[in-house]
Amino acid sequence: MTWAGFLATHASDLAWRSGEHVALCASTLAAACLIALPLGVWLTRLPRAAGAVLGLCSVVQTVPSLALLGFLMVLTGRIGWVPSVLALFLYALLPILRNTIVGLGTTPPPVRQAAVALGMTGDQVLWQVSLPLAMPVVIAGLRTAAVWTIGTATLCAFIGAGGLGVFINRGIETVDARMVLLGVVPAAALALTVDALFAWCGRRLTPAGGT
Repeated sequence: MTWAGFLATHASDLAWRSGEHVALCASTLAAACLIALPLGVWLTRLPRAAGAVLGLCSVVQTVPSLALLGFLMVLTGRIGWVPSVLALFLYALLPILRNTIVGLGTTPPPVRQAAVALGMTGDQVLWQVSLPLAMPVVIAGLRTAAVWTIGTATLCAFIGAGGLGVFINRGIETVDARMVLLGVVPAAALALTVDALFAWCGRRLTPAGGT
């Protein structure tokens, strides 16, 4: 069978698995943003706590993906989306949280002092000065988390979460390179597309890119 015929045969399954993959990654990133962004803002006021939290998140990054998936599968007593989203969520936390803290911490003191001199409160300085200036750095963290999540999500098929990793799993079991590529190529294309989208957003949010 030609490559075109192979694609045509699996077109509907590919569309379905791609949708599963996007849904899994989008759910994970949404949850990570809802937790990491506010937590990062709060931790900028607690430097010691920030170091401890970032250290804990860094430890999670050292755990192999399959080991973490297996551990969470046993811990939750479930397979599929629940342990998969939890694992991907833990991996996505560090880059978002770290870049939020770093971005907010790089506001030039003269800028902050000028804002206070104009009568701004601490919260107004945060939301109207520090956060807009930090957005390119925050977006870079989201960009890293998104690419990591898309790539790691292919492993979630091994515990029944579906997605493009299903094709990779099938290809390994049947020693079929075309089946492996059917999962690898769309996953790579999705990661590159999302990376380019976040890169564009980052440029738009810098002073030079926004003019």
